[in-house]
Amino acid sequence: MSLRLGDIAPNFQAKTTAGDIDFYEFLGNGWGILFSHPADYTPVCTTELGKTALLQEEFAKRNVKVLAVSVDPLDKHVGWVKDINETQNVTVGFPIIADEERNVATLYDMIHPNASETFTVRSLFVIGPDKKVKLMITYPASTGRNFYEVLRVVDSLQLTSNYSVATPADWKEGEDVIVVPAISTDDAIKKFPKGVKVVKPYLRYTPQPNK
Repeated sequence: MSLRLGDIAPNFQAKTTAGDIDFYEFLGNGWGILFSHPADYTPVCTTELGKTALLQEEFAKRNVKVLAVSVDPLDKHVGWVKDINETQNVTVGFPIIADEERNVATLYDMIHPNASETFTVRSLFVIGPDKKVKLMITYPASTGRNFYEVLRVVDSLQLTSNYSVATPADWKEGEDVIVVPAISTDDAIKKFPKGVKVVKPYLRYTPQPNK
């Protein structure tokens, strides 16, 4: 059965480029991103891992740990990391799982037979401190992922988990947010002292509450 939003993210133990890990212990009480790659030495994924390495500090600022997974063996990962560091001018500082037995791929339903019977699809999961799946995105092999969008979504998830708000289309950190429908306008005015702009009874904006 495939994972759905709100499900508990399965725990696992795995060999990685940073040593053996237990996934839950690796995450601790923070947020996590688990993202898969079809195989090592693939050009699109090389750029993706490079971009993730470039944004490591941004993820760390948000208390997010990043973990990549590929079905190739550990020694191949080590060589690939050298290539990524060289070609993308970065230093990969996060682990890459060697999932030769496809244990992680199976747990997270990363193999889609109609796309490939052997390689993982390019899935990305955001996992909250409660170990629940907060976001799932799956890309085709031909399209590189947008990791600035991943950061944007993490900002939204962290904000909306702490306040009674939602984020509108194309929202970015610092912009106005939407008051959730469950809160009446009268209660919203009390709850959000920066002000509430009522466009429609169901569409109310307020400045980002934690700014």
